[in-house]
Amino acid sequence: MKFIYGKNDLKTLERAEENCYLITNGLGGFSSLTIAGSSARCDHTLFMAAKTAPNKRYQLLANTKELLTIDGKEYNLSSQRFADNKEFSGYRYLDGFSYEYLPEYTFKVGSVEIIKTITMKHGENTLGIRYKVINHGKEAVQLKVVPLLHFSCKGKMPEKNQKYAIEGNTISSEGISLNFKTDGKVSPYAQKKLEDMYYAYDERDGRNSEGYAFHNHEILFEGAGEHFIIYGMGSVNYDIDQLIDEEIARQKMLISTAGLKDETAKCLVKAADAYVADRESTGGKTILAGFPFFEDWGRDTMIALTGCAVTTKQFETAKSILRTFMKYCHKGIMPNLFPEGEDAPMYNTVDASLLFVNAVYEYYRASGDLEFVKEAFTTIDEIISWYMKGTDYSIKMDDDGLIMAGSGLWQVTWMDVRVNDILPTPRHGKPVEINAYWYNALMIADELSQLLGLGKEKCVVDYKALADKVKESFGQKFWNADENCLKDLVSGTEADNQIRCNQIWAASMPYSMLSQEQAAAVIKKVYEELYTPVGLRSLSPKDKEFHPTYGGPMEERDMAYHQGTVWGFPLGGYYLARYKWAEDKNKVAEEIYHQLDGITATLKEGCIGHIAEIFDGLNPTDSKGCFAQAWSVGEILRVYEMLENGKNS
Repeated sequence: MKFIYGKNDLKTLERAEENCYLITNGLGGFSSLTIAGSSARCDHTLFMAAKTAPNKRYQLLANTKELLTIDGKEYNLSSQRFADNKEFSGYRYLDGFSYEYLPEYTFKVGSVEIIKTITMKHGENTLGIRYKVINHGKEAVQLKVVPLLHFSCKGKMPEKNQKYAIEGNTISSEGISLNFKTDGKVSPYAQKKLEDMYYAYDERDGRNSEGYAFHNHEILFEGAGEHFIIYGMGSVNYDIDQLIDEEIARQKMLISTAGLKDETAKCLVKAADAYVADRESTGGKTILAGFPFFEDWGRDTMIALTGCAVTTKQFETAKSILRTFMKYCHKGIMPNLFPEGEDAPMYNTVDASLLFVNAVYEYYRASGDLEFVKEAFTTIDEIISWYMKGTDYSIKMDDDGLIMAGSGLWQVTWMDVRVNDILPTPRHGKPVEINAYWYNALMIADELSQLLGLGKEKCVVDYKALADKVKESFGQKFWNADENCLKDLVSGTEADNQIRCNQIWAASMPYSMLSQEQAAAVIKKVYEELYTPVGLRSLSPKDKEFHPTYGGPMEERDMAYHQGTVWGFPLGGYYLARYKWAEDKNKVAEEIYHQLDGITATLKEGCIGHIAEIFDGLNPTDSKGCFAQAWSVGEILRVYEMLENGKNS
């Protein structure tokens, strides 16, 4: 799928900044700018490198300023808004922007055309820029490129008086060195500062909306032809055309391996790969939760893994991720966050472990790899054992077989916001999706133990007998007869009867405790009160605690985060449930394909080719939060696979 933006999308710089590209290097590094080439956020950057994969990231190059000279007259091709309402207006010279595998800007000034392509080398902190300068006339042409330097930690500005040195083809600052290779003429000069850069999308979220960058040299390209700059923290001895061709070929191979036919699905296969990264501290793979803000979290990884690594048939990647979590499983809990260095992982999640069981199962169903199931089964058994007898964060099976979790200020489900000492959605007690995952895990353990030839005496419990008890208790305690759907929680508080999207997973998991009639009622309720074309609302608009919009300072955003804000990833569960329980699957598949047009449309908005984290609760027109979210992409990929292969969830 090729995304093309023309003059109508570039009417103003504000309009152009609604959309951005994202390319990544498999280490946590990335490049992301708007379709005008500007930065609308501090984290919009030409070159973010990962000094230690995947989270020790440094913004090396904020951008490049490009100046085209035709017969002595200079034109600024760069775009950027500034705090004093001034702007670089190079977008006026943009004929268009396109993105299929890599971002490509096409400028035209008079008879001169410039095509700028940006690429990253997978597995290295290397970035390449190619300029194709085409002169349809006879004028003298020069292109001057001024690199704008940061050399600062991700999310932060450089020190106000930070110093930069350039010696030969190496730029250095704050103990970091960046090598570069170019066919242009490099001219150093006394360091200067570009101030008052304005980041409109940071201001929208209550972040610091102003920034700056430094520059101390320029690169001059004479005449028409192909010109380039290659930057890297290591070797830069590459051919620019080869860098571009290799990355395009790599992405085409990802699509071929996945084998999906729908054009939107192919686009999402490429997007899914952007989140997969090396983790140096564990020596394995991980999944970054979202760009530009998030790191790799256990819960997000376990939700995203099936779509981003199993559906795409990247089985070795899936095993690497699962093995990492098996290694760090502690008292039955999977880590929710891997810190860098020697610090211990954080384990504040009740769902990651149960979702791990499901991820192993989905991996087996796709790959048939029973040897890996045998390897993972000890961890599965350990998880169930600890959840039964009780473990940290008040996670424990109650006498009725249901799982309860959370206490005090600990938020352990995905609705985990804490604002100082306020828990907008504490969900302490027995959350509906946790118990749906619990039943699913027990049934999976029973099936896998039989496949492995394990007798009941070799397992921690009779999984099927316990699952039957869980099912009976769930039916007695979670059905909300007044609303004809599931309770969100069993806690004895008003929150129990809130209409939330969490109930959809009780209908979508491979093993469900619901009857046909109950599943149909849940799906109907979710559609009527929570469904939008880009995600599910986290709370019904009828609820007194519903927040229609998401924005402002962090405290305001956090108070709205799970109180009606639309989330992309639960939409996958909704479609999976619809298809799973459909009597006429062909008819329902046709309806789902039609509704998925909303996802295809959102791929052109915000971060191109990706699905965002969240949207406003009442009218979800603009993507918000992380502009590219792993579990949003992964869950919708699973839907396309289900529809193409006729798989029952």
